[in-house]
Amino acid sequence: MKTIRLFVFAILNVLILDVSGCLVFATAPTTAKILFTSSRDGNYEVYIMNPDGSEQVNLTQHRANDLNAVWSPTGEEILFVSDRDGSIRDLYLMDPSGSNVRRVFTRKRKAYRDSPTWSPDGKQIAYTHLNWNSVKFHIHVATLGSQKEESIVEGRYPTWSPDGTKIAYMSYIGDTCRVALIDIHTRRQKHLLPRTATSWQNHPFWSATGRKIVFSWNKNPLPRLLPGDRFPAVWLDKETIYIVNRDGTDLRELVDEAGPRAQYPVLSPDGEEVLYTQKINGRLHIFKLDVNSGTRTQLTHIGRVFDANFGGDWFDPMYLLPVSPQSQLLSRVWGKIKKK
Repeated sequence: MKTIRLFVFAILNVLILDVSGCLVFATAPTTAKILFTSSRDGNYEVYIMNPDGSEQVNLTQHRANDLNAVWSPTGEEILFVSDRDGSIRDLYLMDPSGSNVRRVFTRKRKAYRDSPTWSPDGKQIAYTHLNWNSVKFHIHVATLGSQKEESIVEGRYPTWSPDGTKIAYMSYIGDTCRVALIDIHTRRQKHLLPRTATSWQNHPFWSATGRKIVFSWNKNPLPRLLPGDRFPAVWLDKETIYIVNRDGTDLRELVDEAGPRAQYPVLSPDGEEVLYTQKINGRLHIFKLDVNSGTRTQLTHIGRVFDANFGGDWFDPMYLLPVSPQSQLLSRVWGKIKKK
């Protein structure tokens, strides 16, 4: 009997330690945090910082290139891109502390995957997938824990709507690219804005309410290029940040086109601010812009190479309102809402 008790006690200890370990690793930030990519250490790394730019910490600390990190809806996991298992980019998960790194797809056949986004319930992801046969980019959707992938449309840079019904992405039409929306269930597609001869739209991002979308856009005529030519810097610098209602109305320029090229817009959870990347003194840095007042704040300053800092993804526990109710979140979230 004593032996049985000791055995049960040992098993309980293991379970308790295992559960507590999971809780430590899976704890979401208790304050607002921003993920971004920086090459300040000599290669791309995933960093985390406060919304005011303070306390910038390297999470990945790996010799490989790690980039394009995005928060899970509850903030308990981070999805990011890395080439740590070879020269081709693929998707990985890690805890907010940077620990417990694991590959999303375990099949050994390599595939180029980039630009991930989470479904609002945290059960699925969408991302850019390169088809090696056609050399074309497609938006794929996969359920976490499953190795099955589904191609839903040709395009790049997906972003999942907060209600879970649509994905905004960049679609190709000839020599132009436009922001489009695709219904996950019906697969019906609709472009965000009317077609123009100078549509060069990139990197859409939904507001937390799903009512607005920010994106970058170069509205200027495409320069004539010979095979092998690159787009001239003067033309590239015309790309800037816009915000629009999801039905295409109330289009507004947020960042002056007269400045250097502005890219990778991301709205704050409250919709009041937008992160974006812009060149200053020959280096890319991350800025924060107040959507209403136009006040701009530079968040990053470190970096010796051109692509010193870029991108961003914003998590704030004050705005945890998942599509699928989760019992462990409801009391805390609704308690905060009642206080307001």
